[in-house]
Amino acid sequence: MKQITFLHTADLHLDSPMVGLSKLPEKIYKRLLNSTFVALKRLVDAAIEKQVDFVIIAGDVYDGEDRSIRAQVKFRHEMERLAVHGIQVYLTHGNHDHLSGSWIHIPLPDNVFVFGGAVEHCIFTKENVTVNLYGFSYPRRQVFERKIDEFKKGANADFHIGILHGNEGGNSSHDNYAPFHVKDLIEKQFDYWALGHIHKRKILNDNPPIIYPGNIQGRHHKELGPKGCYIVTLSDSNCHLDWINTADVEWDSIEIDVQNLTSFQTIYHLCLEQLNISRNEQVNGKIVNLMLHNLKPFEGSVSILNGELLEILQENESEEENFVWVSSIRVEEEIQYDREFLKSEDGFVTELLNTIENYEQSNEALDPLFHHHQARKHISNLSDEDKEKLVAEAERILLQLLM
Repeated sequence: MKQITFLHTADLHLDSPMVGLSKLPEKIYKRLLNSTFVALKRLVDAAIEKQVDFVIIAGDVYDGEDRSIRAQVKFRHEMERLAVHGIQVYLTHGNHDHLSGSWIHIPLPDNVFVFGGAVEHCIFTKENVTVNLYGFSYPRRQVFERKIDEFKKGANADFHIGILHGNEGGNSSHDNYAPFHVKDLIEKQFDYWALGHIHKRKILNDNPPIIYPGNIQGRHHKELGPKGCYIVTLSDSNCHLDWINTADVEWDSIEIDVQNLTSFQTIYHLCLEQLNISRNEQVNGKIVNLMLHNLKPFEGSVSILNGELLEILQENESEEENFVWVSSIRVEEEIQYDREFLKSEDGFVTELLNTIENYEQSNEALDPLFHHHQARKHISNLSDEDKEKLVAEAERILLQLLM
C-alpha cells in the first residue's frame, strides 16, 4: 500500500500586530504579540515528531505585504529545523503576503519550494511514491478571478494534491478572493485539497478531503477556540486526519445565567468557578469575554455594572502562565417587556422599534470605519448576518436603557 504523511497548515500571519489590544497588561500583550511565532514552533515540533514527509502552507505566511524582517528570520529558522530532518516544505503566498509587496528579501533554505504567481505543479518523491502538488501565490493583493479553472491534473503520480488560498461558495464573511465551489474541486479528481484563507477550521468534503485548517493562532474575539493544523496520512484507500492545537493564547466567550443569584458574592464565586473550569481545560493563556444573562437589580448589583467585578476577576491573572484574562463583562439585565405591545402604543418607543425594523443604513453607518486609513487594513467586510446582529444588539441596549 502506498502512503504519505504530511502537515497541512495555512494563515500563519506571522508577526500580526494584534491591533486594538495594547490596553492588555504588558506581560499578556507581549505574549500575544509573540504568539504566532510560538504557534509556528509548535507546528514544526509536530512535523518533526510525527516524521512527516513534507509540510504544506496554504497562503498568508506573513501578516503584511512588507514581511517584517523579524518574521522572515524566525520563519527561516523554523524551516532550517525542518531541513535538518529532511522535511520538504511547499508554500503559497496569499492576499496578505502577495508577491507584489515590498520587503527586504531574506532567502529561504533549499527545502522550501515557493509557488509562483501562476498555477504550476511540482513533484515530491520518496521510495516508490510520487506526489504532484499544484498551487500558486497571489501575484497581487486582490485576486478575484477563478484560479481553480487553471488547475490541470498531471500524469504519472500516485497522489495529486491541490493547494488553494481562496473563498468557498461566495462566503460573504470573507473577501471573495480566488472563489470556488466544492464541486469545482471534486471535478479535478485530486486526492486532497489543502485550503487556506478562512480562519475557521472546516472540512468541506470527505472524499476527496477538502479542508480549511484555520489559522494557527487566534488574533481577536472573532477567532475563538483552539487553533492549529492537521497531520494528514493519505493512502490508496483512505485519509486519516490528526488535529494539532498550536495556539499559545486562546480566545473564548463564556456565558453565565445569574437569574437566581441576588448577591455580589454569589455571582463572583460562580464567575470564578467557570473561569477555573476554563483554565483547567487548557495549558495555554486564554482571553475571555464574559456575558452575564438575566441579572436582576439587587443591593450591590451596581458594583457589577460599574466594573468592580471585572477588576476583581482580573487581579493577579497576568502573572499566571495559563492565565484566564477577562477582557470584558457584558451584562444582560432581566427586563420584562412585550415588544408587540410597545409597537402598538403611540410614542417614541413605537417610532424607535419601527425605525429599527426598517433600518437600511448599516453600510453608511459603518463607512467611517471602513474608510479609516488605519482601521481598513485590519478589518474584513461584515456579512448580512453580522449587520443584523449589530442592529438587534442596538435595539436590546436601547430598550434596556429606556425600560
